Amino acid sequence: MRLLIVSNRLPFTVVEKEGRFRYHESVGGMVSGLSAYIDSMKNSSFVEFEYIWIGWPGITVEDKKKQEELKSKALSDYHSYPIFLSRKTMDKFYYGFCNKTIWPLFHYFPSYTVYDEDSWKYYRLVNEKFCEAIMEIIRPDDIVWVHDYHLMLLPELLKKKSPDNPVGFFLHIPFPSFEIFRLLPKKWQKDLLDGILGADLVGFHTHEYNQYFLRCVLRIMGYEHNMGKIITQNKIVKVDTFPMGIDFQKFHNHANSAQVQKEEEKLDRMLANYRIILSIDRLDYTKGLLNRLLSYEIFLERYKQWHKKLILLLIVVPSRIGVEHYQQNKKEIDELVGRINGRFGSIDWTPISYQYKFLPFSSLVGLYKRSDIALITPLRDGMNLISKEYIAARTDKTGVLILSEMAGASKELGEAIIINPNNTEEITEALKEALEMPKEEQIRRNYIMQERLKCYDVVRWAHDFIDDLLSVGEEQKRFDARLLNRKVREEMKVDFNKARRRLILLDYDGTLIPFAPSPQMAVPNRDTLNILMSLLKDLRNEIVLLSGRDKDTLERWFGLLPNINIVAEHGILIKEKNCDWSVARQMNDQWKTRILLLLKLYVDRVPGSFIEEKDFSIAWHYRKSDPEQSSQQAKELMDTLVNLTANIDVQVMQGNKVVEIRNSGFNKGTAGMHWISKNEYDFILAIGDDFTDEDLFKILPDTAYSIKVGITQTYARFNLHNYSEVIELLRQIVEVGMTPDSINKGIRDEIPS
Repeated sequence: MRLLIVSNRLPFTVVEKEGRFRYHESVGGMVSGLSAYIDSMKNSSFVEFEYIWIGWPGITVEDKKKQEELKSKALSDYHSYPIFLSRKTMDKFYYGFCNKTIWPLFHYFPSYTVYDEDSWKYYRLVNEKFCEAIMEIIRPDDIVWVHDYHLMLLPELLKKKSPDNPVGFFLHIPFPSFEIFRLLPKKWQKDLLDGILGADLVGFHTHEYNQYFLRCVLRIMGYEHNMGKIITQNKIVKVDTFPMGIDFQKFHNHANSAQVQKEEEKLDRMLANYRIILSIDRLDYTKGLLNRLLSYEIFLERYKQWHKKLILLLIVVPSRIGVEHYQQNKKEIDELVGRINGRFGSIDWTPISYQYKFLPFSSLVGLYKRSDIALITPLRDGMNLISKEYIAARTDKTGVLILSEMAGASKELGEAIIINPNNTEEITEALKEALEMPKEEQIRRNYIMQERLKCYDVVRWAHDFIDDLLSVGEEQKRFDARLLNRKVREEMKVDFNKARRRLILLDYDGTLIPFAPSPQMAVPNRDTLNILMSLLKDLRNEIVLLSGRDKDTLERWFGLLPNINIVAEHGILIKEKNCDWSVARQMNDQWKTRILLLLKLYVDRVPGSFIEEKDFSIAWHYRKSDPEQSSQQAKELMDTLVNLTANIDVQVMQGNKVVEIRNSGFNKGTAGMHWISKNEYDFILAIGDDFTDEDLFKILPDTAYSIKVGITQTYARFNLHNYSEVIELLRQIVEVGMTPDSINKGIRDEIPS
């Protein structure tokens, strides 16, 4: 088993100098985190671990010979497989759609968002190129782990080409609320959600992002979830929360190294008499650097006793050079730093020490260890590992972390001083609280946070994700084992062909035809009618159509078909072939008036819902209504109806976007027994998609072919994905029974001797 890690960038960046390639380690939390996991797996004596990292090498290489050279070196030395993209492609894909559409929108900056159709096309193109590259190297037992917002279409593309490989997807940035996500064009919304749902397991940093995603899936795709599990048309997708950790021991142990001690000594010589507030972030408008500086300015204005006693170390790491909003952000930071230093500084004191550069690892840990306060106030952040690194590096457990509630890390680091990053007043007072916090309280808080980070580090994060991915795969296999495979189909055809008397019991909505926005729109199409007609030609076939619909509709749609048996209202009304409708037994419908009044209240409350009144039952449909509102109202209605009908001989059922009330004592099971008890059949086939069909599946003999449409638990022996597979199965059965010999045999069997 190999792990294929797929991300926009490889764990190294390639630079070409004087015709030769140079390889430099990539920076970033995702790369360092996954690298720690890879190292732990390689050092493990329990498993044999292989991996390949797939991504862009950070350079455009046009020459095919050089591409092969780079590919060979990457694979042999770095276990990596580079994907080559042109400058124009990267410009449209990365600097275009990724950084001008997804990044600002998912971080709640809709005014910065650009909606460019051309960039979207390149985004799709790059995802397709990644898919093609993976298909070049994938093996049957490989696990694929796709990372981040650059590749949200990739899981679905992969599953279409390699459905048996486990595919996981992890989003390292926030997933926005429905109100923000819906700002994307509708086609993009659907394609992005479809792309992510191609994965078997979808991971987010926080429960909040998890719930936002599930809500978008419900409102846009119409898929409900049960405990984070979504059943799509053809598989199970699990959505869960995995807060990414850090390599705790790496930071904690390195804090006592000789290199870090040298960095500390250097800082002590420069800043011996000052309390240090550390602010370190990439240059990004989402990091809240301007609010951070404004808050510090207010602090210096309000608390003059701290003048010449502290320094704000402002480290800004270059990022996405050339993007307009980033350069504007840099300009504003430069101006604000100059203003604050000019306003409050003196010859012997500069309030802000500002550096715009990358920091090596030892320098970074040295800053973490020497700083009294870490000021981390992003306006919106997926996780923010800097806050965790700061806590891990505090070997003496002193120091105060001020952390934005908008960072994913705030859900784990609750002992920090948590602030709203948009409120300069809160940040200002947090600085005062941090500077005055007793050492005993600092140690108490940091001890709790360190223990938490130690237990759930980055290796545990990756292990948990991979374990869950494999677990979902096992669950999917259990369902796949119930799918009607080729072997069972062939056995069914043989049994069907040699049978002298066959009973075929078919549900209608969702089984022979897809669901429609309103019941009257689900008219049988030509394919369905032709297949039914073909089955009815063979006199060995007893065809029974069982539906929850009213008899008038069923009569209008199917009444002219010869020799068909029809069951309406889930078994209450029966029309045997060439006979009139009959009621199973005398029913009382006095209860309907009272129930109708209640249902009319819910029609008024839930726009788009409506009542369908039948002879002996009533249905409240809400397929066209707001999915969240109607789902909640349906639960409330069910509770009310159960109490209201406690002493009435009726049954309350909740189906697919419908609540139905009917006379009790009859269901599809009792209707099916009506035919099973009349004759001996040597072939029985029953197909249905709804929970009402479970009553039928329960009463069938073990030899019957019972099939549930949809990937869900059932009493049926087998599953099919959707109605189109039902139609195809019936078409195959018809072809088996349509040979001249079969038809003649069927006719002769019915001729009295």
